[in-house]
Amino acid sequence: MSLSLLAIQLLNGLSYATTLFVMAAGLTLIFGVTRIVNFAHGSFFMLGALLTAHWVTDWFPAWGDSAALYALAMLLGALAAGLVGALAEVLLLRRMVGAPELYQLVATFGLTLLMGDAMRAGFGPDEVFAPRFPGLKGAVDLGGEFFPVWQLVTLALGPLLWGGLHLLLTRTRFGQQLRAATLDRAMLDALGINPKPLMLGAVVLGTALAGLGGALQLPREPANLQMDVQVVVETFVVVVTGGLGSIAGAFWAAVLIGLIHALGVSLWPQATLVLVFITMAGVLALRPQGLLGQPLEAGPKEGIQKFHGLAPTGLRNGLGFAALWALCALAWVGGDYSRALASDALILLIFGISLQAMMALGGLVSFGHAAFFALGAYGAALAHTHYDATLPWALAAGCGLGLAVAALFGAVVVRSGGVYLAMLSLALAQVIWATATQWVTLTGGDNGLIGLRLVTDDTRPLFFALLVLVASCGIAALGRLAGSTFGAALQAVRDAPQRAAASGLPVNWIKYRIFVESAVLAALAGGLFAAHKGAVFPSAASVSTSVDALLVVLLGGVHQLWGAALGSVVLTWASAELGSSAAWLRDYWRGALGLLVMLIMVLSPSGLLGWWGGKRASAGGRA
Repeated sequence: MSLSLLAIQLLNGLSYATTLFVMAAGLTLIFGVTRIVNFAHGSFFMLGALLTAHWVTDWFPAWGDSAALYALAMLLGALAAGLVGALAEVLLLRRMVGAPELYQLVATFGLTLLMGDAMRAGFGPDEVFAPRFPGLKGAVDLGGEFFPVWQLVTLALGPLLWGGLHLLLTRTRFGQQLRAATLDRAMLDALGINPKPLMLGAVVLGTALAGLGGALQLPREPANLQMDVQVVVETFVVVVTGGLGSIAGAFWAAVLIGLIHALGVSLWPQATLVLVFITMAGVLALRPQGLLGQPLEAGPKEGIQKFHGLAPTGLRNGLGFAALWALCALAWVGGDYSRALASDALILLIFGISLQAMMALGGLVSFGHAAFFALGAYGAALAHTHYDATLPWALAAGCGLGLAVAALFGAVVVRSGGVYLAMLSLALAQVIWATATQWVTLTGGDNGLIGLRLVTDDTRPLFFALLVLVASCGIAALGRLAGSTFGAALQAVRDAPQRAAASGLPVNWIKYRIFVESAVLAALAGGLFAAHKGAVFPSAASVSTSVDALLVVLLGGVHQLWGAALGSVVLTWASAELGSSAAWLRDYWRGALGLLVMLIMVLSPSGLLGWWGGKRASAGGRA
C-alpha cells in the first residue's frame, strides 16, 4: 500500500470517527445524567437520516440544490429526533431511572422495535438516496489519490463538536448542573435543583446529536430501515471503550475505532468487524472501566435480590412441573404446528435458564449470550455434516465448542461487570456472527448449513421427550443451585464482592465457573435448536437471538425459579399470534411486541411472576 493510499484510509477513518463520536457523545450524555443505557439510540440516528433524506428528495426537492437549505434540513432532522427523544424520556426513560441496567437495555430495545415499525409505516420500506451536499460534491487530490470534500468537512466537525460540548458542560449553568447531576443527582435534588428538567434536557440533546449523526451520514450512504442496530452496536463499542460517562473518552475511542475500521477495510476487509471488537476487548482487558471511564464500583448498584425458588421437591414446584408436562402433552396431541411451537418454547426455555443462572445468582449481565448458542448450533451441525455424527455426539461436539470458547473468554469476564461485561459479550457474539457470515467454506455463509438429519420423523417423538426432560432438569438444577453452598457464594459475590473477597471466597473463580457452566448450557440449547430446525444460519449469533434470551428471563422474572418457563411460553405465543394475525398487525408485529416489552418493564420490572407475587402479598396484607 502506497503512502498516499494509506493517508487516504487514515482520513477515511477519521471522517468515520466523527459520526461515531456524535453518536457516542449523545449516548454518553444520556447515560451520564440518567444512568440509563439507551439501546434505542440508533433509532434516533435512523430517524434523523430518514427525515433529512425525505426532506431534500420527496417533500422539498429544491432544498437539495441549496447548501443553506440542505443544512437546515439536517438541523430539522436533528431537532425532530430531539423532540421524539423528549417524548420517549417522559413516557419511558423517566420511569426506568433506578432500574437495573439490563431492564433498561431491554426496555429501550422494545423502543427500538416500536420506532422501527413506526418509521416503516411512515416512510415506507425502501432506501432513500439523498443528493450530495451542494458545493461539496467534488474531491481533492492528495498525492494522486482523491478524497471527497464532504468527508474533509465532517472530519473537521468532530473536534469542533467536542470543543462545543466541552464549553457547554464547563462554561454554562446548564452544563454545570448536568455535570453535577452526573456525579450525584440526589445531592442536586437536596440542594433545591429539580433534576427532572436536567434529565429531559440531556435526553433531548443526546437524541438530537444522534439525529444529527444520521443526517451527516446521508451524503455518504442512503437512509434505510437497517441503520439503527448496526450503528448502535458500533456506538456502544465506542462508549464502552472510552468509558461510560466520559465525553473525552468517547472522542478518543471514536478516533481509535475509526482508524481500526478504516485500516481493516483496506488490509483485511473480511475481518474488519472482528478487529473492531477485538480492539474493544483488548482495551477492557487492560482497563475494565474503559480508557477514561469511572471504576466499576462508582456506578449505582442493584439492590439485594432474593431468588424465589423452593427446592424442586416443594409442592408448588411439583405443581409447576405437572403443569409443564401437561402443556407439553397437549401440544404434542394438538398437531404439527403446536408441536413445533412447543419445541421452540422448550429450546428457548433451556437457553433462558442458561442466562438466568448467571444473571440472577451471579449478577453477571450478558448481552451476547447468542455467541454460545450459535457455537453449540454450528458445532452440532458441523459434526453431523463432516463426520456424520448422530444426535448425542453432535450435541456433545456443540457443547465442547462452547466450553472451549467460554474457558478462554471467561478469563476476561472475571475482570468486568455491569454494562462493560454486557458489551464484551456482545462483542464476542458479533465476532461469531461475522465469522459465520464470512467463512463461507466452513459455515456456508448467509446460506447456512441446511439439510441436517439429526432428527427424523421416526425419532421426532423421542426428541420432543428429550426437550421436555432437558428443560425440566434445567429448572430443577437451577432450584438446587439457588439453595446450594455454591449458590450462596454466588449471591454473596453478586451483592457484596469486596466483603466476599475479604471473607476468603475465591471471587474470580466463582464468577468464572458460573459463566462457563452457563455457556455450556446455552451451547446445548443451540445444538438442540440445530437438530430441531434442520439448519443453522448466522442469525443464531445475532443481537435479536441474545435479546430473545433476555426477554424470556425478564418477562417471567429474573429472580423467579419459573420465570424462564413463563417467559418462553409468553414470548413464543406472542410472536406466533402477532405474526399470524390481521394483515396490518402482521406487518408491524415487531412494534407491537416492542410496546408489550416496554409496558412489562415499566409496570412490572420484576416480571410477570414478580407482579403476581406482589399482588398476592398485597391481597394477603389487606386480609
